[in-house]
Amino acid sequence: MTFIEVPWTEQIGFPILATMQLLPLIAGGILFYLRHNKQLFRWATMVSILQIILAVILYVNYDSTSGSMQFAEYQNIAGPLVYHAAVDGVSIIFILLTTILSFLVLLYGITIPLERPNHFPPILMAVEATVISLYSNVDLLWFSLVSIIELMLVAVLLWRWATSPDRTLAMTRYLQFMGFSLTLFLLGVIMLGWNYADLNDGQWSFNLFTLAQTEIPTEFASIIFFLLFYGLAIRIPLFPLHGWLPVVLEHGTIALAPVFLLGLKVGVYGFLRFVFPILPDAVYEWHEFVVAFAVAGVFYAALLALMQLNLRRLLSFAVVSHTSILTIGLFSLNPIAFQGSVMLSINFGLATSGLMFMIGFIYWRTGTLLLSRLGGLFELLPVVGLSFLIAGLSIVGMPGTPGFDAVHLVLEASIERFGALVTIAAALGNVIAAGFLLWSFQRAFLAQNDNYMVLNRSSASELKLEKFIAASIIIMLLMVGFISEPWLQLIEQPLNGLGSLFGHGHELH
Repeated sequence: MTFIEVPWTEQIGFPILATMQLLPLIAGGILFYLRHNKQLFRWATMVSILQIILAVILYVNYDSTSGSMQFAEYQNIAGPLVYHAAVDGVSIIFILLTTILSFLVLLYGITIPLERPNHFPPILMAVEATVISLYSNVDLLWFSLVSIIELMLVAVLLWRWATSPDRTLAMTRYLQFMGFSLTLFLLGVIMLGWNYADLNDGQWSFNLFTLAQTEIPTEFASIIFFLLFYGLAIRIPLFPLHGWLPVVLEHGTIALAPVFLLGLKVGVYGFLRFVFPILPDAVYEWHEFVVAFAVAGVFYAALLALMQLNLRRLLSFAVVSHTSILTIGLFSLNPIAFQGSVMLSINFGLATSGLMFMIGFIYWRTGTLLLSRLGGLFELLPVVGLSFLIAGLSIVGMPGTPGFDAVHLVLEASIERFGALVTIAAALGNVIAAGFLLWSFQRAFLAQNDNYMVLNRSSASELKLEKFIAASIIIMLLMVGFISEPWLQLIEQPLNGLGSLFGHGHELH
């Protein structure tokens, strides 16, 4: 796989990647200083909209016919720490999703009552800046350090606006797993830099381009692979490393933090951007091992989801089950598989975020998420119910949603790589997923239940924002589902190049 960079000066009149990282960071600092101002949320909304505009400018100026990394920016910081930003189509599609979901999270924070609401916009701006930095940088050390900052900021969201008295349990479990994840990943990164230094007269480098061209001894490659793999797999989360997720979703915030934890799939991006290009031989050696665990995870999590009585826990196991399907596609190791996995990531980002927003609205209105105490909500919250249904159908890959093309590509790649058995298992897992998601919709929105909690009242402006968020999720899912060709073209060239590492350089059809 050959890396070619195009400087930002050749494509656009300003360093757009640095701007998109610094703008929300600076805005967050100003908003924190002015946190008692009544116009705080209005200013935050303006910054969030500006970020979406910049993401669109990035997309419009990107040359999708080229497989090169574009808009490159470079600056030495200190020693081996280097700011080196560049993006391809995969980065851009994740950045677009980040800006849109950040905007919806801000609106969600305006809609529901928050304790100390003026502290929320500055933290949200900082989280958005770190996530965009993760998707736009090609230096592994920078990626690791920014990951630490991002996960600590998400921890603040989890703790400050938790909706359960057991928030301490959620925070403890989160810090344990994420601390272990970051430690493993950072150890793998240091070993890569050490190996480079050993071959280059003590000069350290963590740059993707140099590391991908550096020979790694076979005895170390597998060790480094497993350090990076487990570090990212915990974040995804992949069975059996998912133990933090049900607790965090049940006792942390409903949508504020989980949107960033689950919706954007930093772990999947980390595999595609760093692990696969740097360690292709180790990936190929161990990919069947990974897929075996993923197949087990599909059924394990799906069956546990069917047993849940709480919508938040049900969603957590749904995420684990579908992440396993995504992992099967990812480790099928061909361009079609990579393309399907990226599209599944985008689909899950929109769909799971939509489900979390709708669950948040249900909780705010009823004070409960126990299915035994819910029922008949469709008559009272029709737009919320419709958004919940479409998001659920998108997760299981219904035609007209982004999940349809994505699941088709994953299954096509799986049958080519592993044959019928693994593919049938993934397809059956998807069928079970359809069962528990439709069952939860029926219980919460359609079933008659005279014991559900009385709905809280909202102001006219809050009702408008609630409907706007629900309608936005519906529109985006249907638009990406029915008009998928531009997004497939955006990611085709970079993923063809990645596929060539595993003996698949053919064009996608």
